Amino acid sequence: MSYITFAADAFAWSACFMSLRPFSPSILSAPRLSTITPSRMIRLLDPRIPFTIKRRLVEPLLNRTFAVPLEEGEFDALEGRRISLAIVDVGVTLSLTLKAQRLMLCRESGEATIRGGWREFLCLATRHEDPDSLFFQRRLVIEGDTELGLMLKNLLDGREEGFAQGRLGEVLMGLERLARRG
Repeated sequence: MSYITFAADAFAWSACFMSLRPFSPSILSAPRLSTITPSRMIRLLDPRIPFTIKRRLVEPLLNRTFAVPLEEGEFDALEGRRISLAIVDVGVTLSLTLKAQRLMLCRESGEATIRGGWREFLCLATRHEDPDSLFFQRRLVIEGDTELGLMLKNLLDGREEGFAQGRLGEVLMGLERLARRG
């Protein structure tokens, strides 16, 4: 038994006794710290994070990243419409709309969905692979309103430098290093 396993089991037992609640064997079946991958952690945490907190984290990042295209009206076709980005292997779907020249998360499903794995979205964002090849190889798929999905794909494709700049760039580069290791 490793120290981490022992510590996790000891913590579970002490939590039961300290809370004066009856012991539940499910506490011991919680994933061990050593087996939690970043994608599994996101899959576990995402449903528990309130929507308002997601908005406060994601919207400023998106609006800073796309400040110039937003100012130039390149996202205007998204006004009053919704598009979803579904990162299937992580279990996260973000639906976006445009209101008053700002990208916003919305609770409703998109009229179009771009679906793929987190590594494919990472390749798209960092431009380490040609966006068209990601779609032609069906590693990224557009569903629903294809015209709306293609508009967003072409907008993202038009950004020669990708998104690897500022805070978002730092996060993306960290994810890329993680992807190379695992």
